Amino acid sequence: MTLQAPPNRLNSHGKNRHVGVEIEFAGLPPSDTALIVRDLFGGELNVVSPHRLLVEATRWGTFGIELDTQYAHPDQSLFEDPSALDNEWARHRHQRRIEFHQKTRELIGDMVTGLVPTEIVVPPVPWNELEALDTLFEALREHGAKGTDASLMYGFGLHLNPEVAHFDVGYLLAMLRAYMLLASWLRDDIKIDITREILPHANPFPKEYVLKVLDSHYSPDLDTLIDDYLRDNPTRNRELDMLPLFAYLRPEHPHALLHAKLTKSRPTFHYRLPNAQLSQPGWGSVVEWNRWVEVEKLAANPEALLARCAEYIAAQNRPLLTRVKEKLGHWLRRKR
Repeated sequence: MTLQAPPNRLNSHGKNRHVGVEIEFAGLPPSDTALIVRDLFGGELNVVSPHRLLVEATRWGTFGIELDTQYAHPDQSLFEDPSALDNEWARHRHQRRIEFHQKTRELIGDMVTGLVPTEIVVPPVPWNELEALDTLFEALREHGAKGTDASLMYGFGLHLNPEVAHFDVGYLLAMLRAYMLLASWLRDDIKIDITREILPHANPFPKEYVLKVLDSHYSPDLDTLIDDYLRDNPTRNRELDMLPLFAYLRPEHPHALLHAKLTKSRPTFHYRLPNAQLSQPGWGSVVEWNRWVEVEKLAANPEALLARCAEYIAAQNRPLLTRVKEKLGHWLRRKR
């Protein structure tokens, strides 16, 4: 598949935009996965703990590989216990506690390996180098990694974190509108796995919020855009999660979600929708990036975007029974 160029290729500094990639899968433990990453991209292996490893100093930066559960990894707050410095006995007791904690977490990780996914967090990659990254997906497939469709238990996903091209509210609003308009098409084209449909991690936006944003009279400043989003989406579980970007743009904002441990502040969109289709030869980050680029193309075409917004709102104003029949027909066609 040919890599598609986005309409905005450069970031606000005039350099190629980057894309972060995260993927979950089963069938390979983190230790074996880290060796695959190192063999492909070079770098140095750093074993942080038995089930969390880093491959540092690769061509793009540091890859993180770990079991995707906090209970398999040591709790770093334990290592910062100030009482451990009180006296020799306290230090000795603290050290024994740490050793027991580390062994327990390692045992938990051993027990859940195969039940919880291994996750790779790829460092930001220039968008025009995603084809090189896809050698990783091919290698994972060859070594027995299993993706979303390998089991009903596997609600695994691939996340893209495309760097924003600009920070002005007009651009961000256009991107949000374009995504909302294409969300249904993306779900159909990806063929979202039924397990991922049931799980909350990539929920669609509430209909009321979509209608607010697509209304041609909605013209917020940045603070209003952020506040409206937080009011109507007080959760990380959205197919397009804007929280990391908003945390980056407004680090002093008081909302707790923008300061949560799992909200990693960064100048990117956090696109959570795609399956991890490792069983499909040829599937990888390029496939999902090309789908995402359709969102960017629509956002970059103001006339088409406004026309599509008006069409969507008009369709929602039709009688309820008509909309239900059309939705049912659409669902049946999708399942054929």
